[in-house]
Amino acid sequence: MTVSVRMDTVLEREIEQAAQRAGVTKSQFIIDAVEKALGRKDAYSTLLEAHRQYGIHTPASAVVARQSDASADLYRPAALRSELVAQHDADMADWLAFQAAREAGNEWHPDGTPPEAIA
Repeated sequence: MTVSVRMDTVLEREIEQAAQRAGVTKSQFIIDAVEKALGRKDAYSTLLEAHRQYGIHTPASAVVARQSDASADLYRPAALRSELVAQHDADMADWLAFQAAREAGNEWHPDGTPPEAIA
């Protein structure tokens, strides 16, 4: 299918330069950008494809980790987002506990260990 798009000449020149740097045609560069914008391009698969194309060795452990059920969810946007939100919530809880301890004039340790036990 052919699609015509009107764009600023500066933008077109930037696309041409970016396509040259990537070693692809303008058309392929635009197709890749649209697929990425639509969420159809998996960054990890693209990385592995680039590694194969340019002869870069990918450690087997990275491929196995990607394929395992436990870590595969982290490559899906919703799962990654929920993981990041959970980490942010935990960090915020620690920050608020630290602020409360500081206002009360107490030392605060993230794991609740008293200062004497650390030394």
